[in-house]
Amino acid sequence: MLRKVQQRTSILKRLANIRHLALDMDGTVYRGGTLFPTTIPFLRVLENLGIGYTFLTNNPSKSPDDYRASLRRMGIPIKAEQLYTSTQATVEFLQKQWPQARTLFVLGTPSMAQAFAGAGYVLMPDHPRKQPDAVVVGFDTTLTYLRLCRAAWWISKGVPYVATNPDCVCPTDEPTVLVDCGSITAALEKATGRPPAAVMGKPDVAMLRGILRRHSLPPRQLGMVGDRLYTDIAMAQRAGALGVLVLTGEATARDAARHRPRPDLVVPSLAELGGKLMKAQKSKGSR
Repeated sequence: MLRKVQQRTSILKRLANIRHLALDMDGTVYRGGTLFPTTIPFLRVLENLGIGYTFLTNNPSKSPDDYRASLRRMGIPIKAEQLYTSTQATVEFLQKQWPQARTLFVLGTPSMAQAFAGAGYVLMPDHPRKQPDAVVVGFDTTLTYLRLCRAAWWISKGVPYVATNPDCVCPTDEPTVLVDCGSITAALEKATGRPPAAVMGKPDVAMLRGILRRHSLPPRQLGMVGDRLYTDIAMAQRAGALGVLVLTGEATARDAARHRPRPDLVVPSLAELGGKLMKAQKSKGSR
């Protein structure tokens, strides 16, 4: 009993220090195309408490502009600096780590491909004599067999490649399984014998380090809220941020109990997290 009380006190103190939250999107803020009823009230709580927030997503199938438009339709107007996607993380990786790469073969949606074109990259056509400097593999909902084979061809020839995110499936509210980038990459690795040189997106801590730099925050003042243990929570733990698991997406309470190390906090939904943040901030003000 004493240990549980100490744990609750410790979490309360950590919540009281939070100045910014990184929010996963699908499975946390909404599912598929359906906004959770707890989301907008939760965002109002953050605004009332003076806690900033940034939306993070591993899903590169839409451009940042597409995501902002989608969120606006759901009633969540956000600024450009309040969104960070795995596509943006991949562009930054290429610019910093592979500055010599100027031509790309992109296995992704037209929206994703346009994001790379907008960053100054030349997109190579599906042609056996048009060799790219690098291959980028993403969550391609427009995937065709021939383009999958062309990506494998260049990879087998030694062209370096990166993956935008490790997710094997994408959450959905439709009666189907959305095969994600991790599964596409697994097929390419099986066919070529080569893993990607880097896998961007969560749990890569670069997704959080950018937020810490942008807002001049130490890790203890940042919380990562998400529904997946192996991406959202793993990234929070690697970065030294507070890891909050919400049970509105992939992971269950049983998954959380078996996971090592455990999430710092597990809540049924954003509503409960909002209540805990208000309690923590109130206790901080009464000291």
